Amino acid sequence: MSTNLQLAEAIERYVNGEMTGDELARFEQYRKDNAEVDLKITEHKYFAGLLKQYRERVALEAKLNAIHDEIDVHALVEEMTVHPSGIVRMWRNHHSKISVAASIAMFVVVGAMFFTGYFTNKNQPHYQELRGEIGKLRTEVRDQKRGQNALAVEIRKRPKMTTPSNYKGSGLALSTNGYIVTNAHVVGGRFDSLYVQDASGSSYKAKLVYSEPLYDIAILKIIDKSFSELPALPYNFKRNKSEVGEEVYAIGYSEGDSPVFDKGYVSSINGYLSDSSEYRVSIPLNPGNSGGPLVNAKGSIIGIVSGKQTQVVGASYAKKSGYLYKALRNVPADSLSGKLTLNNKNTLAKLDPVKQYKKLQNYVFMVKVY
Repeated sequence: MSTNLQLAEAIERYVNGEMTGDELARFEQYRKDNAEVDLKITEHKYFAGLLKQYRERVALEAKLNAIHDEIDVHALVEEMTVHPSGIVRMWRNHHSKISVAASIAMFVVVGAMFFTGYFTNKNQPHYQELRGEIGKLRTEVRDQKRGQNALAVEIRKRPKMTTPSNYKGSGLALSTNGYIVTNAHVVGGRFDSLYVQDASGSSYKAKLVYSEPLYDIAILKIIDKSFSELPALPYNFKRNKSEVGEEVYAIGYSEGDSPVFDKGYVSSINGYLSDSSEYRVSIPLNPGNSGGPLVNAKGSIIGIVSGKQTQVVGASYAKKSGYLYKALRNVPADSLSGKLTLNNKNTLAKLDPVKQYKKLQNYVFMVKVY
């Protein structure tokens, strides 16, 4: 039996509570010492949750079908047409069933209207945060259970079956020892665990150090024992404002496991609805870009990507890096492992964008929220 299959079976027994006392203690210690195993367990629980949702939906549909089968619709129509007073008798005989059926139908209709954006004013531009839902379960369990994963893919395609607490975004290293900045909305709300993944595909467990919703900025810290300090940061964070027309580019995990490079320019010094804390940039960004860096031609970080306008092609927004300095001043000192000071040296200034990206990609992370 392969090692991957043995691990998959052990994880399944662990999640199902089938391990003995000693075995459980050993496995929990193994999980604590191995971030990859911890991630596999988290994803296994997520997958199990999808299957549970699917079973509940099947049961709900079966209940609705049973109610429908018990009601003779054609007979009721004929009775009400010929004898209007039959409506009263019909209600007396079937009111409980009709109430359940109507409630379920109303829930389905309202849910569909909500997920399709019916309640949003379609004539007004809408601000969309660029965090993305995690769309894959990358575990060896998937290779052993392809049939189940095909079902999970089908479930994820249905809006009502998605799990809103599982998201991905991007993040940028603030220091060599594992501090990372992302958007507050990427990690907003309740979550079980945080991971960051670098360009090489290595994942590390992280924790939320500080969140500043006012500036939409969050600070994370890698706490994984397998993480090694990064080389000296090659970029700095610009304090003063950039100019309209200045060429910029964004790097983020909007697709797959590699950071994506998107180029454009600053189109306004104010953001959505004249928000002075943001830049409006003409760059076609996508879900997953939230939290990634906005970089100028000299390799300085001028902002943190945060969102886009849904009805204007290429209208995206980024929080100005000056507000990162403000957020850092509000971080409680006792929540940091030593002093966190932003780098003020820039070794990218004389490099072209291709060479800048090659260096920067090692400091841009995918942020995964479970």
